[in-house]
Amino acid sequence: MKEKEILEVIEAARETGKIRRGVNEVTKSVERGEAKVVVFAEDVDPPEIVMHLPALCDEKKIPYVKVPSKVELGRAAGIDVGTTAVAVADAGEAKKTLADVLGKK
Repeated sequence: MKEKEILEVIEAARETGKIRRGVNEVTKSVERGEAKVVVFAEDVDPPEIVMHLPALCDEKKIPYVKVPSKVELGRAAGIDVGTTAVAVADAGEAKKTLADVLGKK
């Protein structure tokens, strides 16, 4: 899978672009059509917290990726705690990497 690459995209977007952290911010970003890609953790408990994201992303034609750990996702997003979801609104310097990762999908 491409978890490592997508986490690198999040780190680069955090530095040079724009990301949204947390399921509420991510949901708003998807509904507004801002998100380029949505990444959410598989170890979210309870899973209902992120269950709506795949359907919402499909509806808005926004690609999404699952990663195994919310702690890793939080670290990539630049916070010391786990986060359930991250949306990349502007990939910044990671645009090419993001295109490569999504092309591999």
